[in-house]
Amino acid sequence: MLQAVLFDMDGVIVDTEPLHKKAYFSMFNDVNIDVSEEMYEAFTGQSTINICKQLCTHFSLSEAPEALMSIKRKHFKQLFATDSDLDLLDGVLDLIKDYYNNGLTLVLASSASMPNINRIFERFDLNQYFKAKLSGADLKASKPHPEIFIKAAEAAGHKKEACMVIEDSTNGIAAAKAAGIFCVGYNSANSKNQDYSKADIVVSKFEEISYYKITSHLA
Repeated sequence: MLQAVLFDMDGVIVDTEPLHKKAYFSMFNDVNIDVSEEMYEAFTGQSTINICKQLCTHFSLSEAPEALMSIKRKHFKQLFATDSDLDLLDGVLDLIKDYYNNGLTLVLASSASMPNINRIFERFDLNQYFKAKLSGADLKASKPHPEIFIKAAEAAGHKKEACMVIEDSTNGIAAAKAAGIFCVGYNSANSKNQDYSKADIVVSKFEEISYYKITSHLA
């Protein structure tokens, strides 16, 4: 019986990916590295610090990963404050309210930093619906490691068999399945070149996983 839903944020709740991409590529330019689109897409779903560690190793940079992370976050913060087009994804607020009103426990499990999570949740008044928020930036391992979803299920207070993850990235789906949790792959227009083959079901609209549809599917 479904009792809790563990949401990813970027690409599921809000489309901050274009802002993150602009911030990352501004940072790449600042430290004079040439990151291909293919390499960037492979980072999707991972925490900023882990991405920066990989960049420092790959490009043999003298800068510390924390320095790259600081530069990227500076660019993102500026974009977040100035980009008026940032909004929730179509249908996700209705889905959140639907789950909440039907008694499901909601937990956020995002690779974003907690300051960024809080900015989004305050901007769109989402705190009222969620029991807990977890940031991958605060954990030892990054998606596709299952740590964040194991801890999110614990924060929800339910066994993993009673939980469901909604994810849009290859790394996020792999993390959910490694945690042994049922995973919905959200294949939106914003999620490019991601692998949904490991997801238990794949949807392109949130109406497809309304409370009554998903609970009927899992019954």
